[in-house]
Amino acid sequence: MDDAFGNGPSGSLPRAVALLRALAASGGEGARLTHAAQTAGLTPASAHRLLRMLIDEGMVEQDARSKYYRLSIEFFSLAARAGNPSNLRDICRPVLLRLSAALGDTVFLLVRSGYDAVCLDRCEGPVPIRSFTNDVGGKVILGVGQGSMAILAHLPEAEREEVIRFNLPRLLHFGLFDEVFFRNEIERVRKSGFAARGSGLLPDMAGVAVPILDRERRPLAAISIGTTLERLNAERLPTVVQVLRREAEALAPKINPFDAALRRPGLQAGSY
Repeated sequence: MDDAFGNGPSGSLPRAVALLRALAASGGEGARLTHAAQTAGLTPASAHRLLRMLIDEGMVEQDARSKYYRLSIEFFSLAARAGNPSNLRDICRPVLLRLSAALGDTVFLLVRSGYDAVCLDRCEGPVPIRSFTNDVGGKVILGVGQGSMAILAHLPEAEREEVIRFNLPRLLHFGLFDEVFFRNEIERVRKSGFAARGSGLLPDMAGVAVPILDRERRPLAAISIGTTLERLNAERLPTVVQVLRREAEALAPKINPFDAALRRPGLQAGSY
């Protein structure tokens, strides 16, 4: 008789792996027991037994409210340690240096953190600027500034709507950010593929950003240029966007999707 994770064709290991693959294919929301079982080619009873074992091992978790099963943070952490040893900042750093030197502007790398965006890295250009995130580690509300808007606009619809719902009250004190403006700007960025409109919150400052998208077109991060209104004129903008897009598209396949810097969207509202 096989043990819990027997190696034979009829053992539990191949079936457990099939369940893990089924949960991975279901996306971040996870899957109900019946759907996971069907996708893995198992009976609901067998799938339930294996899922309980995977939960005990910390590889799977079950949402208490929806009862959906999904891959756990521990699973992603394990995959990150076993996967690409380079981290997001190391991979993107040469690109930021190259862009800053070529364009003569300050370049930022932003990632999502719950309802905010965090500056993971920046390379200073020769022109002094002000930014929403200030230095590395600075945080800004998703939707404020070009980099965070590029991330927000390209989130899947359900996640995007949740961020909008939560962030609208936080944006009221800016004055310019009512719901109509916010949604119109998000839609404009979704259609164009880049964020470039100045908000007016930082006088004389301008910027442009593009998302780094995975193969499912979900945003991994954003590359943003901070500069002056005078430098980012209508004639120069298309060239800058083209350069940023080329770098973002080249970066995407090199980024480990299990990088710890990309596993921070799950923060709850109570964390703020």
